[in-house]
Amino acid sequence: MNSKIKRLLRKNIFELSPYSSAREEYVGKEGIFLDANENPYGIYNRYPDPYQNQLKQKLAEIKKCKSNQIFIGNGSDEVIDLAFRIFCEPYQDTALTFAPTYGMYQVSADINAVELIQIPLNKNFQIDRKTVENCLKDENLKLIFICSPNNPTGNLLNTDDIEFILQKFSGIVIIDEAYIDFAAQNSFIEKLNIYPNLIVSQTLSKAWGLAGIRLGVAYMNEEILAFYNKVKSPYNISSINQEMTLKYLNQQEEFNSKLNEILFERTKLINELNHLNLVKKVYPTDANFILMEVKNADELYKKLIEKQIIIRNRNSVIPKCLRITVGTPEENQKLITELKVIDNG
Repeated sequence: MNSKIKRLLRKNIFELSPYSSAREEYVGKEGIFLDANENPYGIYNRYPDPYQNQLKQKLAEIKKCKSNQIFIGNGSDEVIDLAFRIFCEPYQDTALTFAPTYGMYQVSADINAVELIQIPLNKNFQIDRKTVENCLKDENLKLIFICSPNNPTGNLLNTDDIEFILQKFSGIVIIDEAYIDFAAQNSFIEKLNIYPNLIVSQTLSKAWGLAGIRLGVAYMNEEILAFYNKVKSPYNISSINQEMTLKYLNQQEEFNSKLNEILFERTKLINELNHLNLVKKVYPTDANFILMEVKNADELYKKLIEKQIIIRNRNSVIPKCLRITVGTPEENQKLITELKVIDNG
């Protein structure tokens, strides 16, 4: 295997003998199954495909990559957690990200006893190359998380800055593209063959509208995938979730229609927000949400809650800021109507 990848792995993970499930020893679909101690009766009495092969083939078709470059997790949070478990020695190695960003990087780091270095984004919510370059030489730095489009700021991070890190850093770079479907930019999946240390994380919770199914997808080279498969739970995605996801992935026309509607509504919302006196700034967004700076974030948040309009108060992360998810046309109109009432009050 690639010596650089091997060097990054925890020794116990490299030497790990993974659990071998019954469905790995025999992969056929026909026969009398008396091997896995399953109940012979019932609709969902059989264990699911541990490697979700049908689902991966469909995703490979949609994303124009190989099915053996795909890991499917129980939400993107499993992808994040496994990265710490595979590459970071507790109380020894470190990881890095750019703040403000998705909070689960910190939670997973804490659970796995790994220090997470957070470098502030600049005033335009972009990476400061000079600051990050000094950190890349640290031998204990194993992981870098880059959320693009970033949550909670909404913007894409500059491609050149991300590639600068991929070229300079010998560790694992995870680009979290949970919101990439809402952005007018290609995924970094197309660069997997250029950067062997790259993992691209996506989700079906956002643009596909399957948050309740809890299914995250990561794209990576085969060598890294082998260790993700080693460490994951044997049957981490249920049969029901695999079937339901496959059903929705075959509805590409409906997906495109709903995506276009969200993008249209996003533009309408931005235009309306920019005309309100209480809104000081609407930040550029490439996601399905809008970050805005207001005069009094806590007060406005409470007033909207009283009207049962629930947005996200990000004041503790970015001063005076609230985050609005793009809803249905009716939901968005109710929000704007109430904001106008408050604005005129």
